[in-house]
Amino acid sequence: MKLLSTLLLTSALILTGCATTSSVDPMYPDGPLKPLSQGKAGSSEVTELEATGDLWVRIRKGFAMPDLEQDLVQTQEQWYSSRPDYIQRMTERSSKYLFHVVEELERRNMPTELALLPFIESAFNPQAVSSAKAAGMWQFMPATGTYFDLKQNAFRDDRRDVLASTRAALDYLQKLHNMFGDWHLALAAYNWGEGSVGRAIKRNEKLGLPTGYKDLQMPAETRMYVPKLQAVENIVAHPERFNAELPVIENHPYFQAVSLPHDIDVELAAKLADVSIKDFKALNPSFHKPVIFARATPQILLPWDNAKVFRRNLQAYSEGQFASWTVWTVPTTITVSEAAQRAGLNESDLRSINNIPPRMLIKAGSALMIPRDANVKGDVPGHVADNGQISFAPEVVTVRTTVKARKRDTLVSVASRYGVSVSNLADWNDLKSTASLRAGQSLIAYLPSRAARSARAEASGSRSSKASASGKSSKASGTSSRGGKNDPKPRGGTPAKKRK
Repeated sequence: MKLLSTLLLTSALILTGCATTSSVDPMYPDGPLKPLSQGKAGSSEVTELEATGDLWVRIRKGFAMPDLEQDLVQTQEQWYSSRPDYIQRMTERSSKYLFHVVEELERRNMPTELALLPFIESAFNPQAVSSAKAAGMWQFMPATGTYFDLKQNAFRDDRRDVLASTRAALDYLQKLHNMFGDWHLALAAYNWGEGSVGRAIKRNEKLGLPTGYKDLQMPAETRMYVPKLQAVENIVAHPERFNAELPVIENHPYFQAVSLPHDIDVELAAKLADVSIKDFKALNPSFHKPVIFARATPQILLPWDNAKVFRRNLQAYSEGQFASWTVWTVPTTITVSEAAQRAGLNESDLRSINNIPPRMLIKAGSALMIPRDANVKGDVPGHVADNGQISFAPEVVTVRTTVKARKRDTLVSVASRYGVSVSNLADWNDLKSTASLRAGQSLIAYLPSRAARSARAEASGSRSSKASASGKSSKASGTSSRGGKNDPKPRGGTPAKKRK
């Protein structure tokens, strides 16, 4: 009887322990690391007793797209397998991001082959920029990025952001799959555009032809796009067949998302986290500038073990302000030199930090990065940090030009004709603004180079006309400009008088 009581008590304790087991949120890892299992919340499937520690095994188990059988696939397999150094570099680079991508795919019940797509797009380089201006590891064009709410402003480009770009890419791929009902067509549309794939399908339908991926007429780049992905999938599935060595990627998060309580310099954030600037930027590649604005970017990504270090050091930091830069919204269109003077910054430094090209004015409303004064206590407001842009206007170069007054001209009419102010025209010529002018009077004006050329051409044309008129007059009177003795004599009286 005593033995039976002991067994019952032991069973109760075991059941109680099972009932208190906690789960892990796979979306945005935070807090202490917990063991991962293969079970899914809300699933009726039995959880595996042994969770794999290899992320590649987990990826292979999630392959769900139909294989593409084409000679083009074999060509791409040969291309990749003949470049083991390239495979090694891009797979090692992917180790920072791949776990998060796989987590998001599984959460959405999408094929894990899509986790390999950044290998094709950017070799998993979040700083990659194509010749067509596509950016990030998922290679979003500016307009498509805007459509999927990826901010692109003076301070950051979310097309490079690890979390935001992955969310947008998977949103887009799901949208395309819903449109075409086929993953190969969805991938073609991701590369070529949904409109282009839709038109290619309609052309084939009109001709009574099949409308699968292999049946459509498409550009060479798109034609090779899915075979490239299939080739990478085959290498990941069977690396031994291609003499490929995949680096070990553990099946747990590489990074944690850490909240920012206020604006902070990038260098200081990396220092407090005890990571190099290179590693910090690899996880936070969206920032353009040397400061992070907390109102727009309230969290950063840090390697898992460094997140706790950052929190502790941030709380203990007492060596001054966290951010050495702030934003000034320019009230009026001004020159770079004037902006630098008002910001208390060297002109070349202002140009460098704000990427200001030469011979440009800064337009009103532009958000300029300037040094943060010690008296500035507040962070950059959210609407500025989230939407700040900088715009330019060509700097007008003026040329000292001589212009001629016409009949009945006034300073007002001359100023209007050349697009200058009456007061400036009067100052340049030491005249009163009400001064009268005589026809042919020379005036000094400082005009834009194009207007100055037009004024000179006008003056030159006027002189040519007078010279031509003078030549005609001398011929009509029977004289020559040379005045030779053998010139013919007048035939018909005196020339007509000029009208007053």
